[in-house]
Amino acid sequence: NLACFIGAWFFTAAGLYQLVLSGDPVVAVPYAPGKMFRAEWLAAATQSFGTIMFNISTSAALRAKSVDTEKHLVWNPDAGGSVAFLLSAILVYTAYYRTRGTLWEPRRSGFWAAHINMLGCLAFAFSAAGSFVLNDGSAKDAGLANWGTFIGAICFFVASMIVLPKLGWNRRTAEADARS
Repeated sequence: NLACFIGAWFFTAAGLYQLVLSGDPVVAVPYAPGKMFRAEWLAAATQSFGTIMFNISTSAALRAKSVDTEKHLVWNPDAGGSVAFLLSAILVYTAYYRTRGTLWEPRRSGFWAAHINMLGCLAFAFSAAGSFVLNDGSAKDAGLANWGTFIGAICFFVASMIVLPKLGWNRRTAEADARS
C-alpha cells in the first residue's frame, strides 16, 4: 500500500504536468459564436482527475480498518479513476481524429501513443475490476488487479516515450508537417 501511495503521487504529478502542457482549454470555433473546450485539454484534465482519484484511493488504503471503508474509500475512487481514464482515452481519439482526419496512421507516433494509451486505460479498468473488495475484505482477483496496474503503467510510460519531441521520428514528422 505504501509503494502504491508513493507511486500515485508521481502519477498525479505527471498528469498535472500533462495538463499544463496541453495548452489553452478553449478555442474559438468558426461555426458558432463563442468558444469550445479542446479535446486535448479535456483528455488531459480528465486523466488528471483520474490520478487524483487514485491518490484518494491509495491514501485511504493506508488507513482503512474495515471492509466498508475499503469499499467506499479505496475501491470506489479507484473505479472512478479508471472510468476517468477510459473517458480520457476516448477524448484522445477525438482529438487525434479532429487534428488528423483519421484514426489510422501507423507511420505516426501519435497514432501509436493514442492506441497504447487506450490499452493502458483498459488495463487499469481490468485492475479496478480485479481489486473489487469482497465481503471478507479480499480482492476479487488480486492477480488481475496487480497485472492490470503493472501493464497499464508500462503502457502509459511507453505512450509517453513514443511522442517525445527529441526522438528522430518525431523530428522528421514535424519537419514534414511544416513543409506541407
